[in-house]
Order: sequence, then C-alpha cells, then structure tokens
Amino acid sequence: MMKFEVRFSGTGGQGIIRCAVLLAEAALYQGYYAAQSQVYGPESRGGSSQGEVVIKDTPIHYPKVKVPDVLLCLSQEAYNKYAGDIAAGGLLIIDSDFVSPTGLEGDSVKVCSLPMLEVARDKLHNELSANVLALGVLVGLTNIVSEAAVHKALANNFKAKLLPLNLQAYQEGFQMARSQANK
Repeated sequence: MMKFEVRFSGTGGQGIIRCAVLLAEAALYQGYYAAQSQVYGPESRGGSSQGEVVIKDTPIHYPKVKVPDVLLCLSQEAYNKYAGDIAAGGLLIIDSDFVSPTGLEGDSVKVCSLPMLEVARDKLHNELSANVLALGVLVGLTNIVSEAAVHKALANNFKAKLLPLNLQAYQEGFQMARSQANK
C-alpha cells in the first residue's frame, strides 16, 4: 500500500494552497486517490497559509496529513511551526532566501534548500510563479506524480495566457530538483 502525505506552508499570497490543489489534481490524473485540505489566516496576504495533500493507491478514510513525508516551507514562520512534524526519513524543502533551518526537523530528515523566489524573479521575471516552481522542485525530488499529470493539472487551472509561464516555472523547478539530487 502506498501512502504519501505533503504539507505546503508559507504566507498568504504565495500560492501555497494552489500548489496543494495542483498536486492533488495531478495525483488524480495519475490514477491515485487524493484528498486536499487547507488552512489560512483571515488575512488574504501576509497571514499564515497551509495546504495539505494525502495521496494513496487505496481509498482515503482520513483526509488530513498526520505526519508529512514532505514539508515545503516558504517562510520562516512556517518552518518554525511545522518542521518538527516531518516523518523520519522525510524531505524538507525550503526557500533558502527566507528560511534558515535550526534543527527542528530532526537528524533523519533530508533538507533541500533552494532560492525558489529568487529564481522565479530573476530567471522567469515573475515572483508569482515561485509556487509552481516549488511544485516542480517537489515533484522532481519525489517523483510522486508524472510530469504529464502535472502538465494536465496546470492546463486545467491556468488560463491560456498564463499557462506558458507556469509550465516554464514548473520545468525550472523540476530541473533545479534534478540538479540538487545529482550533487
């Protein structure tokens, strides 16, 4: 039986919940069962934000993440709040410009620290695409879903005008992950 739990966390306005929705939808396209949930503060921007995805190859009876296999943190506040929750042997993905790991994640957790917002800003010329870039990093490191499934989810969630940028952001993140994995 396969079960995979992911928690996306950061600040409102970073597209954290959109990441969770995209991953859950890609998992469905991949033929898995998926449940997505979200929590966010009353502020639309600046408050904390969290999206969770449970992916299984059998029906899901409890839709919330208990112990994440992967935690993506795009803010220090998110790291401080959730880093201690990661499963032994899990993966922590952080934006190196905004998150400094302090050891909360434990010794057995693999940490991937990449400048996601910086790359989105400087290479893609759009900071708003950092969330999809982060999704590319996550999929590139875990292979939980196929690129084709993610592309289908992106096409279903972005208007034709925004789709090329988001496909490029996803590919950039995916390639960053592959480069990181080869180190």
